[in-house]
Amino acid sequence: MINTQQLREYIIKPTLSKLNCYSKNAEELIVFTCAAETNGGEYIKQVEGPALGIYQCEPATYTDIWQNYIINKPSLSIILSLQFNVHGIPSPERLVYDLGYATAICRIHYMRVKENLPSADDEVAMWEYYKAHYNTPKGAATKKKSIDAYKRVKSTSP
Repeated sequence: MINTQQLREYIIKPTLSKLNCYSKNAEELIVFTCAAETNGGEYIKQVEGPALGIYQCEPATYTDIWQNYIINKPSLSIILSLQFNVHGIPSPERLVYDLGYATAICRIHYMRVKENLPSADDEVAMWEYYKAHYNTPKGAATKKKSIDAYKRVKSTSP
């Protein structure tokens, strides 16, 4: 498992700041997603599936994010180019080895949702938001396992 304090300080906060969308709610939702998807970064590739990175983004979802969202947001494309050295659509494999870029894609995934982000202090609301908009209702994540993983991962932060 990745040290969550370091993930927050050196990856999540700087990445969200570069995207001009830092908030405590966004930070916690990103940590929740990492906890639920990979037990806090224990896996960088889905064991029996195509998902990649500590947020387990599937290549098809990644392509959809690019083709149906980022491409239509010129200011976001410029930020990705300038802040993350992105030119064209990078290979989905970059999600495995570039934590900043993977974090950016995770946050951009949530940017596509019209609902406000859940409160950073409400684990159940984060679960419901994550389940509806990231894992999907048909996804394998369960409420108990996801919240338990989040509590474990969060406890590695001060």
